[in-house]
Amino acid sequence: MSIQTTVLLTIFVPIIGSLTIPLAGLISKKVRSVWAILIGLATTFFASMLIPFALHGGELVIRKIMILGFDFTLIVDALSVFMSIVSSSIGALIVIYSIGYVSHDENQNEYYLIVLLFIGAMMGLVYSANLIFMYLFWEIAAIACWRLIGFYRKKEFIIKADKAFLVTFFGAVVMLLGFILIYNQTHTFDLTQMRGVAIPGMAVLLILFGMFSKSATVPLHTWLPDAGVAPSTVTALLHAAVLVKIGVYAFARLFNWTFILPSGWQQALPIIVVISSLVAAGAATVENDLKRILAYSTVSQIGYIFLGLSVLNPVGVTGALLFLLMHGLAKAGLFLCAGIVEHNTHKRDIRELGGLIKTMPITAVTFLFCAFSVIGIPPFGGFFSKFLVIMGTIQSGKIWVAVIALFTAVLTMFYLFRLFNMVFLGETKFSMPEKTPGMLFVVIVLAVLSLLSGIFIAFPTKLVSVAVSQIFQMGVLR
Repeated sequence: MSIQTTVLLTIFVPIIGSLTIPLAGLISKKVRSVWAILIGLATTFFASMLIPFALHGGELVIRKIMILGFDFTLIVDALSVFMSIVSSSIGALIVIYSIGYVSHDENQNEYYLIVLLFIGAMMGLVYSANLIFMYLFWEIAAIACWRLIGFYRKKEFIIKADKAFLVTFFGAVVMLLGFILIYNQTHTFDLTQMRGVAIPGMAVLLILFGMFSKSATVPLHTWLPDAGVAPSTVTALLHAAVLVKIGVYAFARLFNWTFILPSGWQQALPIIVVISSLVAAGAATVENDLKRILAYSTVSQIGYIFLGLSVLNPVGVTGALLFLLMHGLAKAGLFLCAGIVEHNTHKRDIRELGGLIKTMPITAVTFLFCAFSVIGIPPFGGFFSKFLVIMGTIQSGKIWVAVIALFTAVLTMFYLFRLFNMVFLGETKFSMPEKTPGMLFVVIVLAVLSLLSGIFIAFPTKLVSVAVSQIFQMGVLR
């Protein structure tokens, strides 16, 4: 199978497959569930088939000429392959977990359709090398996010879904204005024809506004904690696999791989993102809602990823891309463990929980493993990636920014240990046993991967190193 065929299957299998979900649902619930899992696994399979090509430094541009510069252009390289594997694999695990989690909910056809469309939009975005098609898939993801957050149809949930859509949609429109400014300068939307181009500060500001709104960076973050009303499978998708990772990937593709940032922005960005990380960590320390704590944690950890990318050196970028994987695995595990707790106890206030390690030992241990990775405790994967981000920040001469990042890591340890203590230790307030083997299987896999990704850190580092090497060989980062 050719590389071109494989990447097209990676994009269109989940998109077209999502549209077949209602038809499978007409046959039976079991057929629909199995079909959804197969589509999710097939997406991961096709993305994984591109690994050998990417590891050998391959870079393929697929271009279908269209009118007015709206060429359908795809880029297959280590960066896009790495991101597609991270998102599709975590997405597939979430689909498997969903079988037990939403088994008694209404509108399951809609749920699986939107989840797979969400994953497909991410696949389309990471391979797109045309700004307009990036924007198209960006907005498809926003619509999917809106429907999933409001999945339960209650007025409160719909209001928060609308808030998420309005914030991210407005940010996307502002970002589109930045794309138009770039088009006026370069007369193209094709990223492969703009590598090494210095763009004006106003265009950077507009594009960053869109990225920060999508990735919930302070002060455009408030929609993400509110999105905790959605099913835990949805919040895992938002935080770990797809939505907030879109802004981070777009930053890497545009400002690491394509454009040269103005010097003023090179100095300002690390400060902006580390402050966002610190503020969100502070909010998590005083929050009592289980899923809101994890949501603020996501805002904080995304700041770490942005920090590594924004210092514009190989060590920092390598750490950021690795942490994108490590955070995805661990945060998906944390949210899905929270889903088991909420599913069994119907409680989210950590003050009303306690002692669950006695009745939910597997959930407790997997939660702790994933927390270790997010905190950055060796030998979990989060340690090595965070260490590289800090080292890259120091190498860029921003010592005090690195100090703030380290303090943020201490806060991360505080609020995650506090959460674990309040939910799983102490007096037993619920005697609900663990159930739904499929849900437990997924969180075990994520916890084990969070550990193995650190022990065998060399394997993901190979692909990330190729991506970073391709970026610097082109001279975009200096």
